Amino acid sequence: MRVVALIPGGVGEQILFFPTLDGLKQKYPDAEIDVVVEPRAKAAYRVSKSVNDVITFDFKDRSSPADWANLLGVIRDRYYDAALSLRQNWGTGLLLWLTGVPTRIGSEDSAGKYFLTHTVPFNADQYTAQSNYDLLQGMGVKAACPEVAISVPKSDIDWAEAEQKRLGIRGSGYVLMYPGKSLLAEGETSYPLASWLTIVEDFQQKQPDMPLVIVKQTGDLDTVTTLTQAVPSLKVTKPADMGKLAALVAGANLMIAPNSVPMHLAIALQVYTLALFGSSSSSQVLPKSDKFIAIQSPTRSIADIQPAEICKGLGRLRPWTSETFVLSQFWQFSWVL
Repeated sequence: MRVVALIPGGVGEQILFFPTLDGLKQKYPDAEIDVVVEPRAKAAYRVSKSVNDVITFDFKDRSSPADWANLLGVIRDRYYDAALSLRQNWGTGLLLWLTGVPTRIGSEDSAGKYFLTHTVPFNADQYTAQSNYDLLQGMGVKAACPEVAISVPKSDIDWAEAEQKRLGIRGSGYVLMYPGKSLLAEGETSYPLASWLTIVEDFQQKQPDMPLVIVKQTGDLDTVTTLTQAVPSLKVTKPADMGKLAALVAGANLMIAPNSVPMHLAIALQVYTLALFGSSSSSQVLPKSDKFIAIQSPTRSIADIQPAEICKGLGRLRPWTSETFVLSQFWQFSWVL
């Protein structure tokens, strides 16, 4: 069986689709699964264990008729048996109909549903990974939705162990904090620098022996520079790709981040996580677990979350202080890409 999934959105949207891809692979172990994603989201599949190939396509309105024709040709030439689509417009439905893929599945609220062979109910209020997984009803999959999980390459785990050594934190445990803006989910704005500084100072006062590591990404230079100038004991890491970031997250005791790629990776790796939410809904993004706490802004603006609320949330996640995760142990049960 050959299956293609059309998944618009960024890296976070891809990670929340991983349970659907994994569930499909569990039901049909010999299936070859390809995905069509935006160029900005391709990096997510460095840590996927179920996908054979990634086809890039800009689902936004910038795509020309020639781009759509090229995608049509690619899908037709691969003779897929089934297609899953998260895209809600009629154009994608028409595209799938033109490809001749015999089984075309999407949600029943899709504008292009008349071009599909199977539609499934869509519940906008439930956990997004579950909503995505419901698409598999169209392929006869009735098993429970698996948890979000990722596969970290061995080479990236080796890098993370070397990075821990460079930072002087190997074996001591550490907390990761992502204060930047370049990896935020769509619709989210960055949390104010002054508030981050308050959290850092409070954390170091209460946990002086626990290293605090800042995740730095392109575009975050000013934020990270200001924080490290104010608190010289902060450690800074800049993973070069998704796999290295995931490996570093895997070794952390705790992740503090807004709704962003590092947050999604921490959830997938079952790392204790304190997540900040502004305009997006935490109930759609976070699974129910004592390991994950969401701080939702009452005004839907992340800037209005008070640092005191975040510090209070850290107290509610107290078990992380006694858990030190060794990457070599993680490697024993990770998948190899």
